[in-house]
Amino acid sequence: MFVFVCAGCGAELTTSLSQVALPAHARQKYGNGIQLPVLMEPGTFAVDPEPWGPPWRRWEEIHPDEAAARGIYAPVYALSDGPPGAIVIAPGDTRSTLLIPEKRGGACCGLDGADGPNMACEACGLPVASRIDDCSLWQAVWLAPDAVRCLPVDGADAAPLSWAELMAEGMGMPPFEPIATWGSRLGSNHFWSWSPQWEAAAGRALAHLLVASEGRPVTVPDGLIGEVFQRALDALLPAGPSARRAVLAGPGRPAPDKGADIFLVPTHPQTGEAWAPADSAGPAAFAHLVPLPVGVWLWLAFPEPHLPVPASGGMPDGVLRDDPPAMRAPHLFRADAGAFQHTLVRLPAVRSLWLRELLENLTQHMRAGLF
Repeated sequence: MFVFVCAGCGAELTTSLSQVALPAHARQKYGNGIQLPVLMEPGTFAVDPEPWGPPWRRWEEIHPDEAAARGIYAPVYALSDGPPGAIVIAPGDTRSTLLIPEKRGGACCGLDGADGPNMACEACGLPVASRIDDCSLWQAVWLAPDAVRCLPVDGADAAPLSWAELMAEGMGMPPFEPIATWGSRLGSNHFWSWSPQWEAAAGRALAHLLVASEGRPVTVPDGLIGEVFQRALDALLPAGPSARRAVLAGPGRPAPDKGADIFLVPTHPQTGEAWAPADSAGPAAFAHLVPLPVGVWLWLAFPEPHLPVPASGGMPDGVLRDDPPAMRAPHLFRADAGAFQHTLVRLPAVRSLWLRELLENLTQHMRAGLF
């Protein structure tokens, strides 16, 4: 466990926290006027290894060699020149901090952190964090890495859970959820849609799938995984023979057959590491690994059906429930464009001409409903 303290005076700014992997949707901007929930689970923190926040530099001001040294291999609108290593926590885990009212930023319905740190240490006044709660952004507090220090408390962090322990927990993430909006005349409103976390996860995975395709067609299994990926793969990749096969692989799954070229695998929620086959000498050694958050992967690998009987208790034999089936989104799945672009420009393969052209036409693909 760890606690973060002010670098100026040493005052404790957080409760005790355990480190986890940075969520795939940490940088997501979702829709317009949407009320997104808190990004981080209570009692956890994650570190973003990349620079975060102002000041920003336009791509035209950055030499390609400098961008490549930072792991950016294709043009983006702008890059942060802030310090790397920002720490993200749940707002409820902060302690002894005060908002700085004049640092509201360009917010619409809340705070967006555009003006830099908007929270100060209550004891000494040092700006230490940015509170984010504007519409369409995940609610979070981002601790400035140059304004805080991390101290261990209560001994070392517990060892990460094993894959077997994670499987026993079985915490799959449903693909559909109610989305809250601002601006309704009657107050908050809700509509059912694909999960924003699924869209961000798919955006990241789709970038890896395209790189793994090497410009050839890619097929995925039918069902929900096909709903999520196949339409975009068919539109973004050329048609033709010798398609590459992408399959689910991971703990609790049968070993993939020898004809699979790409494995969709879970990432560990604490370490961020992708699951890898134990047999490094077999066909799995030559497969591309495409990462998915473990909650999304679990739902794809072991889907939870709409139960015909109550989850607890029982009903008479031969009697089924007559309540409506689970709600679904009214539109086809669309991967998150921001997560897709953020991932693809950081993969060296994006230097190839066909992937660079795909990025240049991203707006057209968004208009076509792929993103």
